[in-house]
Amino acid sequence: MTKATPLPPRFADLKREIAASYPKFQERATKAWGEIIAELKVVNAEIAEAGPEYIPQISFEDLNKLSDDEMAKIKRRGSVVIRDVVSDAEALRWKEQLREISKANPDVIGFPENNKQFYMLYWTKPQVEARSHPNLLETSTWLNNLYHTNTSDSIEGVDLSIPLTYADRFRIRLPGSSWDFLPPHVDGGTIERWEDPAFRQCFSCILSGDWRSHDPYDLQRRVAASNSRYDRPNQASVFRAFQGWLAMSETAPTQGTLMVYPDVLLANSYLILRPFFRPTLPADSPDYLRAESWELDISSPEFPGILPQDGGYVGPMPTPELHPHLELDKTMTSVPKVYPGDTVFWHGDVIHAVEEEHTGTGDSSGSSHVHSSRPTHPV
Repeated sequence: MTKATPLPPRFADLKREIAASYPKFQERATKAWGEIIAELKVVNAEIAEAGPEYIPQISFEDLNKLSDDEMAKIKRRGSVVIRDVVSDAEALRWKEQLREISKANPDVIGFPENNKQFYMLYWTKPQVEARSHPNLLETSTWLNNLYHTNTSDSIEGVDLSIPLTYADRFRIRLPGSSWDFLPPHVDGGTIERWEDPAFRQCFSCILSGDWRSHDPYDLQRRVAASNSRYDRPNQASVFRAFQGWLAMSETAPTQGTLMVYPDVLLANSYLILRPFFRPTLPADSPDYLRAESWELDISSPEFPGILPQDGGYVGPMPTPELHPHLELDKTMTSVPKVYPGDTVFWHGDVIHAVEEEHTGTGDSSGSSHVHSSRPTHPV
C-alpha cells in the first residue's frame, strides 16, 4: 500500500485543542471507543448477513404512510431505495436522450477517457426535466424534513419545504467495465469535520463520550458549518442533506451499482474518534481488533483517511487497513436491484462507493445524480 503524504504538524495541535475542550476527554473517549467497537461487531454481522436487504426499500406513494419504526430504520441506516418515483417510460426516455447528447458531443469530458461512461454534463434538458419533476421535488422535500431543530424556533432563511437541487452528472456504465476511482468515501467536508469549530459541534456528543446521543439530522448545527475551508477544486461548499440518483435502467448488485455502509450513527461515531486512537499490536495479531489493543494518542497529526490534495484535503476515505473495525470488506453493501424510475438516496455523512466491476449484460442505470440540499445555503 502506498504510504500517504503526512499531514502538517499543526493537526497534532488540533487534536490537543479538541481534547482540551471536552472534560475528562481521555476517560470518556476511551470508554466510548470501546462501546463503539463492541456495537460495530454486532451490527457488522447483521449487515453482512442481510446484504442488500438491510437497506430500507419503500414506495413513493407510501412516503407519508410510514410507521415510526420504519422512519427510525431509514434514519439510522442513512440510506433508502424509493421505488416508482417516476414512470419507467419517462426514465428510459431521459436515458435515451442523454445517450444521444453524449454521442453528439464527443469532446465532452468523461471517464474513463478512452471509453467515456461518466459524463461531465450538468444542465442538459433531460437532467433538468428529471430534477424538476414534481415527484422528485416531493421526494426531496420529504428527505429534507428528516432533518429537524431541537428548538421550536425556526432557523432564519431555512425552509425545508422548498428543496434546492444540486446539479451533478450522469453515467451510462457499460457491462464488463472496471472502475476504481470511487472507493469508499464520505462527501461534504473533509478535515473540516474536526478543524471547523461549527462543523465539529455536529459531532460534540461523540467527542464528549455520549456517542449514542449523536443526531446526524440536527439541522441547527449544520447551518453554520463550513464544508470547504480550503477552496479545493471540485469540493462543494453547499450542505447536502442527502445525495442520490435516479435509476434509468435495471441495475442489480455486482452490476456497477452503489454501495453504502448502512449505519450513519455508528460510522460517524467511529470515524470521528478514530484519529485519537492508535493500535498497540501489529495488524496480524489475533487481538488487534479488541478495544484494549488501542490507546488514546493525541501526539500524531494524522487523521486516517484524510489526504492532502490540490491545496486542500480529500476524505474521509476509510479503508480496511486504516479503519479495521468497520470491516468494510464485508459491510460495504450494494443497494438492492433498482428499475427505471426508482431512486436511491443516502445521508451526506454515509460512507459510499461504486462497485468496481460491472458483471451484468446491460448498461448500469444510466443514472442521473439528484441531490437534496438545504435550500438556502449561500452558494
